[in-house]
Amino acid sequence: MFLTISTTGSAAGPATDLGYLLHKHPDRVQVFATSYGDAHVFYPQADAEHCTAALLLDVDPPALVRRGRGKGRGGAPDAALAQYVNDRPYAASSLLAVALRTVFSSAMRGDCRELPERAAAPLPLRIEVPALPARGGPALVARLFEPLGWQVTAEQVPLDGYFPEWGPSRYVRLVLEGELRLSDALRHLYVLLPVLDDAKHYWVSPDEVDKLLRFGDGWLAGHPEQQLITRRYLARRWSLTREANERLELVRLAAADDVEVEEFDNAVEAEQPEGEQERPTPLAVQRREAILAGLRAAGAARVLDLGCGQGQLVAALLKEPRFTEVVGVDVSVRALEIAARRLHLDRMGERQSARLTLLQGSLAYTDKRLKGYDAAVLSEVVEHLDPPRLPALEHAVFGAARPRTVIVTTPNVEFNVRWETLPAGHRRHADHRFEWTRAEFREWAQAVAGRYGYTVDFRPVGPDDPEVGPPTQLAHFTAGTGSDGQPSDTTTTKEDAA
Repeated sequence: MFLTISTTGSAAGPATDLGYLLHKHPDRVQVFATSYGDAHVFYPQADAEHCTAALLLDVDPPALVRRGRGKGRGGAPDAALAQYVNDRPYAASSLLAVALRTVFSSAMRGDCRELPERAAAPLPLRIEVPALPARGGPALVARLFEPLGWQVTAEQVPLDGYFPEWGPSRYVRLVLEGELRLSDALRHLYVLLPVLDDAKHYWVSPDEVDKLLRFGDGWLAGHPEQQLITRRYLARRWSLTREANERLELVRLAAADDVEVEEFDNAVEAEQPEGEQERPTPLAVQRREAILAGLRAAGAARVLDLGCGQGQLVAALLKEPRFTEVVGVDVSVRALEIAARRLHLDRMGERQSARLTLLQGSLAYTDKRLKGYDAAVLSEVVEHLDPPRLPALEHAVFGAARPRTVIVTTPNVEFNVRWETLPAGHRRHADHRFEWTRAEFREWAQAVAGRYGYTVDFRPVGPDDPEVGPPTQLAHFTAGTGSDGQPSDTTTTKEDAA
């Protein structure tokens, strides 16, 4: 399994600077042990005009079988003959991608203490991979690499040179040429080699999403083949692919509006009025401020954040001492892990950590752990449920948990026409099962309030457009009581009272 990286000298420096950038000396052959064989780095040519670094991965097939236990490429249906006789030692695949990351990790990060300017600048690069499995042929190779600035030559290798009538194989000889930063080139290869092979030799776990986004940073969110890259890199695992695409969409939207990804949450930012110089407060921040204002007005101290996601609202609640107990609940263990890291739970002081609890649980089921709290928040949650599951959520929150105050926010679909970059008929988020008009949201909220003995009033979040309303709509539920102290059987709204 073989790959070469070449560059030429210029006024900026000799070609042998490649050795500094790769952190591998041109005068030595170096060997690095990997889990599946030895990776050799050497330089077939190294002078001021031309320099070529080669990576040769000598795969040990028995080691691969022992570690993989027949999974990944070892168990692929098109593996030739058997686990011990196949193309893995010879054709570039996820094995070579892992070797790139192992051997050139500093170069992939763009780190070079000796030549930081060269590491940050584009270089004339030529990368050759003699045998690359490409499920999709040369056309797919071009579609993947050309948008990244590469000039692509992908020659399909015949199945057998002596028998041309047998036709081409699924392998190509790949040559990439272009002026790119070395770190970008290595990250392109790390992601796209296994994508072209459409297989991985190891089990794809949830942390592969983080790897994909880390090595795809700066180029994957805007790639025209993003969906295909994500699906293949994550071995067609639907749940991981959906998570990656959602996070990439947030990256794309944040880049388009020049804000941090965290500010977008699950909704889009309101457009800045024409002629206004100051950047408006992001909609996600306005939504959190509206929720906090509602909780303060209700006098809540013990608060549930239901569907807490990665913990943005939880963090805001912990900043205010008035909220003495904060519980974040989410069905996704992965989201809770991210929330714990974001909140620095491992380094949190004893008094602060005593105020916080993170729970895994589904809002479609009653949960006795959620009873007895002052308030519950469902921020941008209901639209992620299929409509037939809403009654279960309603009973779990308003019937079983029954906090004194419930605050619900959800997008106003009528406002979508004001977001110029959102295609007509599309929802704001790929996972939204529906988005309500103002009338639909009021109808739902008033029906829930009536069934469970709450009063409800409605408040806009974000600029309240006279024609289409605000971008986010908020319902503030308050539990009612009858003369006997039990929940009332009737409901009223602010509009009814007026």
